Amino acid sequence: MRNIVDLNSDVGESYGTYKLGLDEDVLKYVSSVNIACGWHAGDPMVMEKTIALAKENNLGIGAHPGYPDLIGFGRRNMDVTPKEARNYLIYQIGALAAFAQAAGTSLQHIKLHGAFYNMVSADAVLAKEVAKAIYDVNKNLIVLALAGSELVKSAKELGLKVAEEVFADRAYNSNGSLVSRKLPGSVIHDKNLAIERVKRMVTEGKVTAIDGTNIDINADSICVHGDNPEAVAFVKLIRERLEVDGIQIKSIKEFI
Repeated sequence: MRNIVDLNSDVGESYGTYKLGLDEDVLKYVSSVNIACGWHAGDPMVMEKTIALAKENNLGIGAHPGYPDLIGFGRRNMDVTPKEARNYLIYQIGALAAFAQAAGTSLQHIKLHGAFYNMVSADAVLAKEVAKAIYDVNKNLIVLALAGSELVKSAKELGLKVAEEVFADRAYNSNGSLVSRKLPGSVIHDKNLAIERVKRMVTEGKVTAIDGTNIDINADSICVHGDNPEAVAFVKLIRERLEVDGIQIKSIKEFI
């Protein structure tokens, strides 16, 4: 039985005068954060502030690169070549790494955002190029990626450290992919059910897919959101319930 897991959240997604998310609140309950790098969200001022907040809370800091799509929040698919994917990644990692260095800290991991995350999870060619880019920039970075995805496979093949990510409030297909948000039942609204599913993923390495089958899944890190007061309360509840059951919450660098 496993008794340790990371809680991660996407933060630093405000932009200019537009405030998005409740970063100061969610940072109290997570162990790692994925900070936007300025392309799908975030800007230099937000990046600097979020790095400082993460350092203050002793959290693992990750780069969260997305597609250059501010107006679509990086959630729209783009037809990019492997070479473009590589350079998009290098550019954004470099930006956040510089802010981390200026603050006297460093990056723990990298997690792609939105459509970039989804496409690289499913496309083996893109995944290989992205994994190689991470290796070339900093082979000590932990790759935080969808459990069982093509990026997990490519990163492991290169010898990179990998943390496999699961989602507390999302339904899974029988092949381990996430059920499309366009379909009914894709999001789990029952908090107690979501927490029980998370516990099982961590301790047993199993989850019930939307078709009722039980599938294997590796849960190194749980993605939680803090974009509204209800979401922050849910993060707090997840942490409390896990710790009551003896599951430790630690940043991924402490056990990967």
